Amino acid sequence: MEVCNENKRELDRQNEYIEKSRVYVTAFQVEHGRLPKACVVTFGCQMNARDSEKLTGILSKVGYELTDSEEEADFILYNTCTVRDNANQRVYGRLGHLNSLKKKKPHLKIALCGCMMQEQAVVEKIQKSYRFVDLIFGTHNLFRFAELLSAMLASEDMIVDIWEETDKIVENLPVKRKYSYKSGVNIMFGCNNFCSYCIVPYVRGRERSREPEEILEEIERLVEDGVVEVMLLGQNVNSYGKNLENPITFAELLRRVEKIEGLRRIRFMTSHPKDLSEELIEVMRQSPKICRHLHLPLQAGSDRILHAMNRRYTKAQYLALVDKIKHAIPDISITTDIIVGFPGETLADVEETIDVVRRVQFDNAFTFIYSPRTGTPAAAMEDQVPEEVVHEGFDKLLAVVQETAKERAALLQGKVMEVLVEEVNEQDPAFVTGRLSNNMLVHFKADRRLVGKLVMVVLDTCHGFYYTGRMVDWLSQTKHTRLGKMVDNQWLN
Repeated sequence: MEVCNENKRELDRQNEYIEKSRVYVTAFQVEHGRLPKACVVTFGCQMNARDSEKLTGILSKVGYELTDSEEEADFILYNTCTVRDNANQRVYGRLGHLNSLKKKKPHLKIALCGCMMQEQAVVEKIQKSYRFVDLIFGTHNLFRFAELLSAMLASEDMIVDIWEETDKIVENLPVKRKYSYKSGVNIMFGCNNFCSYCIVPYVRGRERSREPEEILEEIERLVEDGVVEVMLLGQNVNSYGKNLENPITFAELLRRVEKIEGLRRIRFMTSHPKDLSEELIEVMRQSPKICRHLHLPLQAGSDRILHAMNRRYTKAQYLALVDKIKHAIPDISITTDIIVGFPGETLADVEETIDVVRRVQFDNAFTFIYSPRTGTPAAAMEDQVPEEVVHEGFDKLLAVVQETAKERAALLQGKVMEVLVEEVNEQDPAFVTGRLSNNMLVHFKADRRLVGKLVMVVLDTCHGFYYTGRMVDWLSQTKHTRLGKMVDNQWLN
């Protein structure tokens, strides 16, 4: 109860700072004859995207008009990622452009937040080389953005507020969702796994789970607001609930979420293979709402490399887990992450990874070249792999990944499946783009008013990683709903 009261007090504090910042917005409007515009640019994962929705929610509540154009903006906020070095380099590269913008528009305010800002060396570099930045804050105190915004607007000096760690979870801040029909929902923060290549535990902190009642209440509010699909977010959702005063498993949380009336689809990520339980597999098998998609990072197929990565499973254990999942849920789509070029990895090790890809038949695999992250054990390891060896292994792996993924995708051709319409197609406004339960994209001709709706679509043509199709007529969709199984092509017009 004390934790709830503390969170409420913090929310009340932040609301006070929102009101204080409104004074600046009013003054700006009087001076410029318009509302100030804010642009939030997101780098990185789904959790960063969800954080950005909170940041834009606060900015909107303060009175800013939101824009996607940095050139139009009076306040620019970069929500950064630091999983790989190229993410950092992208931010540094774009900061030069922001400096030019600020010279043209001196009142422009610039802020940086997110995972990259949790690195001390990064903050020191920005303080030294990018003095035009007005505000820097990290991941742990994001809930204090309104307070930091108010301080920034009242000061001419750079404000830096980085917390090394926190045990706080403050939710229910204003949120500006990107989509009306789907939403991410944080169920936990941080990570305890300390994979030797990964900087996430250092920038996101230790695992902290939200109380299940808070999560359920948030999802219920989202459903009341028109959301039909939620994505439960955590660095390792399979560890959810272990650190709560009254522990609960992730599988049990899913059971409770599934009972929410009006919610049609449930997704989650990310799952660590070492923690994926038989209870979770059974809940997924029985559920009509949990999407038939599981992201299960492999990272490497060589036991020697897996041990060096501190992944805490073997190749055989991973394959056995996948077999168990596919036996229980035959129509499951499994995607994965793979790193090539980890210190000490040979082309023979890459062949072990390729063997796993062939045996599992991943529906897709996100392949990355190893990127040393300062402060992680792997960055200090000897035997860093020569670039030409890395690229040889990477190219060979990528070819197999693409081959197997296309084979998997082609298996759906001619079937009729449920699609959540997500947006008007970017190339042809007469078409819409939707997503299957297994996460595959489908493009088909339909009215834009169907965005946010679930419809049945014939998958006519496989294009490797997406389909084009046509929507089933209304009568066939009614039959599908009544029978609760896949419709046959003979029902189509």
